[in-house]
Amino acid sequence: MRLRHLLLTLVVLATASPAAEPIYYRLELDIEIDRPAADVWARVGGYCDISEWAGLDCEITQGDGGIGTVRVLRGTVVEPMVAKTELAYGYTQPVVEGQYYTLYHGFMEARPVTESTSRLIYTMMWDVSQSSEEETNTTIERRREFFGAALAKIKEIAESD
Repeated sequence: MRLRHLLLTLVVLATASPAAEPIYYRLELDIEIDRPAADVWARVGGYCDISEWAGLDCEITQGDGGIGTVRVLRGTVVEPMVAKTELAYGYTQPVVEGQYYTLYHGFMEARPVTESTSRLIYTMMWDVSQSSEEETNTTIERRREFFGAALAKIKEIAESD
């Protein structure tokens, strides 16, 4: 019986297709803002401020705004905060059962340029190895459009009185 189980396991392992090597794509978008970085961050850097500048429903389900805080977007997208500085935060999207894990990470930062101006930088990174070239290009364009509009809204909010 043990030999039969061992042989069956070896057959399954030998016929299983290997996972594709990950191919990580990085998309970085930025916008100049005519306000100091600290002022920009105070206005748009809260972890659920995404609801104001991206129009996404956001709820904090765990944490106090620091590393380990979890937000849920649109009631389904879970994003734990994995990094935080005075003017930045980073987040990830965890494994979802039954879906390929893309290792999606996002990072938003208000970077000082001068005493009175800053640059807001939004960077995303994810594995595209399971997508066709067409699907990858569509996803990149969709994210570029969505987050580009969000950055424009951040600029509008941050520069308003």
